[in-house]
Amino acid sequence: MTFSLVARCAETGMFGIAIASSSPAVAARCAYTRAGVGAVASQNITDPRLGPMVLELMHCGMSAHRAIAELQNTAQHLAYRQVLAIDANGDTAIHSGPNSLGVWTDAAGRNVQAAGNLLANEDVPQAIVEGFEQVSGHLGDRLIAAMHSGLAAGGEAGPIHSAGLQICDTVPWPVADLRCDWTTQCPIETIASAWDVYKPQLDAYVQRALDPREAPSYGVPGDE
Repeated sequence: MTFSLVARCAETGMFGIAIASSSPAVAARCAYTRAGVGAVASQNITDPRLGPMVLELMHCGMSAHRAIAELQNTAQHLAYRQVLAIDANGDTAIHSGPNSLGVWTDAAGRNVQAAGNLLANEDVPQAIVEGFEQVSGHLGDRLIAAMHSGLAAGGEAGPIHSAGLQICDTVPWPVADLRCDWTTQCPIETIASAWDVYKPQLDAYVQRALDPREAPSYGVPGDE
């Protein structure tokens, strides 16, 4: 009921994840990033504990591959889970349990891993990877392009209703965390529109947090 990718920008070191699902509020339950560490998607009959667990293992020095292996040795009910991770070197790893739903598969490229379940067809993750690799520029732009490619390849077997995009950089909070928790329209288009608005303001929001004395104006009525 989900398709997603985790990715790293080789130029900036940013990490990001984009995800979509027929279920509500998918990003709230499945998307995890940590600055300087990596990104994790935990999906398919979701256990929200798994994303933070894998990030903590990578924070303690494990590669994505070792962290997923440790997860497989310690976590319960992994036959029902799908977990994909990328680490600080851009290396990726994935666990897909045999009880993943419907058509499920994955694909990997340089600094990117994609996967899904209840997919329309097995080509969707590879289309996501290719969509990411064929676009240059900001990591957020590449994540959106990748999700558009996955959707064009068929996406989920049924209609999707929620989506999200999360990006971390050098500060200890996501510099972008955009969500569409439910819509009967296309949630990927909703997230893409939100990104178009948010992207030019991203650095300003970080600056306001770090030192509001140097922050730009808000550009809203009443702000002088």
